[in-house]
Amino acid sequence: MQKWPLRRRREMSRQGTSRRSLVTVGINLFMAAFIPIACPVPFLRSATRIPHFSLKTLPKSFPCPVWSSSFSFCVRRLPKSPTPPVATGFCAAPSLPMGPSSDESLDLNPLLRDFEFPPFDVVEPKHVRPGIRELLRRLEGNLVELERTLEPTWSKLVEPLERIVDRLQVVWGIVNHLKTVKDSPELRSAIEEVQPDKVKFQLRLGQSKPIYNAFKAIQDSSSWPTLSDAHKRIVEAQIREAVLNGVALETQQTQNFNEIEQELAKLSQKFSENVLDATKNFEILILDKKELDGLPPTAFALFAQTAQSKGHENASAESGPWVVTLDHPSFFAIMQHARNRALREEVYRAHITRASKGNLDNTPIIDQILKLRLEKAKLLGYNNYAEVSMSRKMATIQSAEDLIEKLRIASWNAAFQDMEDIRKFAEQKGAAEAGALSHWDISFWSERLRESKFDINEEELRPYFSLPQVMDGLFGLANKLFEINIEPADGLAPVWQPDVRFYCVKDTLGNPIAYFYFDPYSRPSEKRGGAWMDEVFARSRLLARVGSFIRLPIAHMVCNQIPPIGDEPSLMTFREVETVFHEFGHALQHMLTKQDEGLVAGIRGIEWDAVELPSQFMENWCFQRNTLMSIAKHYETGDLLPEEIYQKLLAAKTFRAGSLNLRQIRLASIDLELHTLYIPGGPESIYDVDHRVGKQSQVVPPLPEDRSLCSFIHIFAGGYAAGYYSYKWAEVLSADAFSAFEDAGLDNDEAIKTTGKRFRDTILAFGGGKPPLEVYLLHFEVGNLHLRPCLDIMV
Repeated sequence: MQKWPLRRRREMSRQGTSRRSLVTVGINLFMAAFIPIACPVPFLRSATRIPHFSLKTLPKSFPCPVWSSSFSFCVRRLPKSPTPPVATGFCAAPSLPMGPSSDESLDLNPLLRDFEFPPFDVVEPKHVRPGIRELLRRLEGNLVELERTLEPTWSKLVEPLERIVDRLQVVWGIVNHLKTVKDSPELRSAIEEVQPDKVKFQLRLGQSKPIYNAFKAIQDSSSWPTLSDAHKRIVEAQIREAVLNGVALETQQTQNFNEIEQELAKLSQKFSENVLDATKNFEILILDKKELDGLPPTAFALFAQTAQSKGHENASAESGPWVVTLDHPSFFAIMQHARNRALREEVYRAHITRASKGNLDNTPIIDQILKLRLEKAKLLGYNNYAEVSMSRKMATIQSAEDLIEKLRIASWNAAFQDMEDIRKFAEQKGAAEAGALSHWDISFWSERLRESKFDINEEELRPYFSLPQVMDGLFGLANKLFEINIEPADGLAPVWQPDVRFYCVKDTLGNPIAYFYFDPYSRPSEKRGGAWMDEVFARSRLLARVGSFIRLPIAHMVCNQIPPIGDEPSLMTFREVETVFHEFGHALQHMLTKQDEGLVAGIRGIEWDAVELPSQFMENWCFQRNTLMSIAKHYETGDLLPEEIYQKLLAAKTFRAGSLNLRQIRLASIDLELHTLYIPGGPESIYDVDHRVGKQSQVVPPLPEDRSLCSFIHIFAGGYAAGYYSYKWAEVLSADAFSAFEDAGLDNDEAIKTTGKRFRDTILAFGGGKPPLEVYLLHFEVGNLHLRPCLDIMV
C-alpha cells in the first residue's frame, strides 16, 4: 500500500487477478425533444458499504430496523435445517426422472434436492462442483432419452424439453445468483471449473438435430395454423435459437463454433471479475476533514462506516478517519459535493480507468471478445455480430441507428446550452476553473446550479424517502394499478443473507400468485454493484406440483441501497427511489404474467428491446403527485413532503435532460459501432472508436485516457451486446404507455384502475407468448404526438 503520511493514505487499484460487477447503467433518460412527460431516471445504480446489525426477528429473512409494519404476514414459517426441505408446497421446481448416482453423498447435495424454494441458505461452494456435474450427467441422460423417443408433438417434444431447460436454468440460476450477492474466491473457483461443462451441455442441447427437425416438422405440419400464438412463438424461437447455436454447421465449423462459445463464456466472466476487483481495490483514506469540505452528513457517515469496515474501529462521521471508494454512492457524493477539486479529479480518473491496468486490464479481453463475436457471426452466415443480436429483437440495425441519431440531433443543442449555463454559473461564483471546466467539474457545478435554480437539495430530501415508506407507497401503487396485494412472507423461504426480505403477491381474493425476494443493501465485499431483477422460477402449467394447477413465478430484486446507519432507516435519494421503481417494474412483468407455457412466461421469450418497457414505465409514477406523496413522508415526524418542494421536484425533473440523454446515446452508439463496423486488429483501436463516437455524442469529449469501455459490463458481460439501444427504444414505448394514464386522468382513480387493468392484461400478461410490438400496437398504443417521430421509426 502506498503511504501518504501528511494528508492521506490511498490504495490505488492493486493489480491482482481474480467476477461479475454489473454496473447496471440503467440510466433511462428524458427524451429531450419528444417526451414532455419524461422518464426521469437515476444516473447510475448505486452501491455502498453496509453495516451489520443484530435483530430479533424471524429465523430466515429479517426485516430491517424501522421496516413498515403495515402488512400482516401471509404465510407460515419454516424452521432452519441443515439441508433444504423436501418440497411439499405448490411452487417448487419438480425434479426430472434421474438415474442413480455413484456417490451417496450427492443425495444430500442441496442443488440436487427437490425443493419448494431454492435452498439459498445452505448452498456452499463445496456443493457446486459435484452438484452441477451430477445435474449435467442426469440431464444428459434425459436428453438422450428425449432424442430417442421424441415425436413432433407437444407432449413428446416440448414438454420434456421444458423440463430439461427449466431444471438447468433453476439450479444454475441459484449458483450464479449467489455469486452476484455472496461472492467468494471459493465460489469463483468452483463456478470457473464447472462452467465449461455447463456450456458444453447447452451447446449439445442447442445443436440437437433430432430436436431441431422435430420442431421444423411441427412448423411444416397441417396443424400449424391451429396452434396458439404462444405455441407458435415457442416453435419459432426454438428453430431460430437452434440455428444461432450452430445446428446447421458442418462438423469442423461446429467444433470452431463451440470453442468460440466456451472462450466467450470465460472471457465475459473474467471481464466482470476484473471490474469488481478493480472497484474494490481503490480507496482513499482521508485524515483531514477539510479535504471533504462540502460533503453532506450522509457522506461523512458513509465514509466513516466504510473506514470501520476497513479496520478503523474508532472511525466516526464527525472526527474520521474516512474512506472514499469507487462504489457509486461514494463516487457520486465526491463528484457532486466535494469542493476539493483535486480530490474530484483523482476519483474521476480512477473511475474512468477501472480495470484498464496490470493484471486487471480488460483491454485484451475486449479485443478478444469482439474478435470471437465476429468470427461467430461469420460462421453463422452474418456480416457482423449486430446482425446476430438483431435477429432476436424488434429493431433492425438501421432502425436502431435511426432512432439514436434522431435523439442525438434533438438533444445536442439542449446539451450545449446545459454546458453554457454551468460555465456561466461557475464564473459567477468566481470558480478558477470556470473558463475550462473538465469532467470532474461538471457534476459539482451542475448540482450547485440545480440547487440555486430550483432551491432544492437532494441530500436534504433523504429524510422524506426512507426505504420502508418508499416500499409501502410502491406496494400501494401496485394495488391501485394492478389490483394486487403484497405482503411480507419472511421465513417461508430460505434466504442468502439476513437483510433479505421475502414477499407474497396476492390477488383480490387473497390467493398467492407470485413471490419475490428483495435484497436492498450494498455489501461491496461480496455483492456486485448496481441493481437488477431476475427470475427464480417461471410460471408454468407443466411444472406445477401434484395437486396444483400452476407453478407460481418467483423473482429476486436486488439493489445497492445505503443501509440503515445507527437508529436511522435507509434514507434514499430521489434517484434511488427511481431505481427501486425501475427494478420492481421488471419484477411485475415476471410475476403478473398469465402465460402458462413456461418457455414464454413472464420475461422469457420477450425480445430484449421490449424488456425495459415495464421498468421505465414504473419510473414515471415517481413524479405523479399522489404516488410521490404516498412515499415522501419524514421518517421521524411523519410529515408529508411540503407542496412547495414537490413543485420544485417537478420543475427540476428535466434539468440537464439533453446532456443526460446524450450520455445514453454515446453508450448505445459505441455498442453498435463496435459490433457492426469495427475490425478487430484493424487500423483503429477500441479506444479510437470510443473517442471518435464520443466527440459526436458528447458536448465535452471524453479524455484521451478515458477507458470506460473496460468497465462497460452491459455489453461485454451483461447480455446487452449490440442491444444497449434497447433502453432508448423501450423508453419511447414506456413514455407512450404512460400517456394513456395521463389521458385517462392521473387523479381519476377509477380511470387509473381501468387503464392499469389494460396494461396488466396485455403488456404484463402475455409474456413472450405474443410479439411485444404487436401487443403494444394492437392493445395499448396511444400515439403521443411528441413521440410520433420515434414511434414511426420503430414501426
